[in-house]
This record gives sequence, structure tokens and C-alpha cells, in this order.
Amino acid sequence: MNTEIYKLIQDQVRQGRKMLAVLIDPDKNDKKSLLKLLRHCEMADVDFLFIGGSLMVKDTLDATIDIVKSNSALPCILFPGSVMQISSRADAILFLSLISGRNPELLIGSQVVAAPYILEAGLQTIATGYMLIHCGNFTTAHYMSGSMPIPSHKHDIAAMTALAGQMLGLQTIYMDGGSGAAHPIDPAMIAAVRRQVSIPIIVGGGIRTEEQAQQAFEAGADILVVGNALESHPEFVLNLGKVKKGFSLDPIN
Repeated sequence: MNTEIYKLIQDQVRQGRKMLAVLIDPDKNDKKSLLKLLRHCEMADVDFLFIGGSLMVKDTLDATIDIVKSNSALPCILFPGSVMQISSRADAILFLSLISGRNPELLIGSQVVAAPYILEAGLQTIATGYMLIHCGNFTTAHYMSGSMPIPSHKHDIAAMTALAGQMLGLQTIYMDGGSGAAHPIDPAMIAAVRRQVSIPIIVGGGIRTEEQAQQAFEAGADILVVGNALESHPEFVLNLGKVKKGFSLDPIN
């Protein structure tokens, strides 16, 4: 399959550039709020739009992607909460394996079911080791996954889980506190994972301040994902864009 978006991520990492992704939950965005968010994303130099949710109760995935594609040139990457969240309208999909849990359906079962649909849709796939981290409360992602998150203070478990994912050939590690996390993932845990893996690290959940974003980037996150904080204050992404820019280096020629 075409891997252009993953190559873009690799190139950015090699050049020392941090990336910013905005998570759009189709259930939580009407057209007016979505258009406003997209305008802010363009101004903030956002790199990717992740689209999906742990639980979607409205049939608005395709419609949401259509609005995004009609009003933005940013890559649309599916962040699916289930095999029902697949759409040929997107550019790529995070092909998730929940490596932090022990639920076989989310390790490989759902992926087997989804594979032919992803192939038919012609989506670029990014093999992603998904790690749920406990960040102060249990989130929808924890409940829907039917698995326990990694305790926030167990940095060694997170590091070895990520290392195993890399050894299995996964292309990225996604450390997620889940939607509505009480606080972000401990930067020390991110740093522990960074020391063990060379593949790109995506970090999301609980980012509500510029300082928290900066700490995640400093600890080793390559892509920072923000979603909930933008639902009521979409202009916050402009501040995050400035944080990201502060970490960018001159391209390597």
C-alpha cells in the first residue's frame, strides 16, 4: 500500500521537526464548529487531522471527512475506535493494535475483520502500537477496550511494551491517556519509552496547557495529539502551534 504519509512522518522526525495532530470526533463537531476549528488548524500549522472516537453514536464519519476535505488540505488520518470507523474518503488509517492490553480482539481479532475493508478502501496504513496509559481517571477508551491501562508510574512496563511493539515491526507507538484524561502522560514515562524505541512516538490525552505540550515534546514525543481541549477553545491550537514551531530545526540538507 501507499505509505506516503508515513514517509512524511519519518522525514519530519529525521529533520528534528515536531508535529501536531488535531483529533476530531465526528459526534462532537457540527459543521459550524468544525469549520472554525479548521481555520485555526491552518493558522497553527497543524500537520495532521485524526478523525474518530472511542464510541460513535452518529453516522457522521463520511460527512465529517467530506467537510474537512472540502475546506482543508491537511491529511485526514482515521483514528478508529472500531472496525465500523473505516472510510475511503480519508487519506490513511492508524492500523491500531492495543499492545498495552490483553484483549485478543484488539490485538489482532478486529484487525483481521478490518483488513479487507481497508484494502478495498485503498487507505494508506500506519501500523501503530496503541498503549493506553492511566492518567487519573478511567476514560471511554479504557471502558470500550475492555482492558486495563498501564499504571501512570510504571515507566518500565510502558518502555518494554513499546520496545516489544517495535521488535514486532510496528511503525509507530501511540501513548494515549484517553479522551477526558485528568492529566497528561508523565513526561518521565514518555522519556523512558523514547530511550527504548527509535520509531516515531505519538502522545495524546490530557494536554490543556502550552507547558504540558512543551514537556511532552521535550520528553521525546514526535507527534502531539490534542482534541478535547479544542472543543470549547479552538483558538488554543494556535498556542500549541507556537510550541511546536519552537522545537523545529532547520532542515537537514
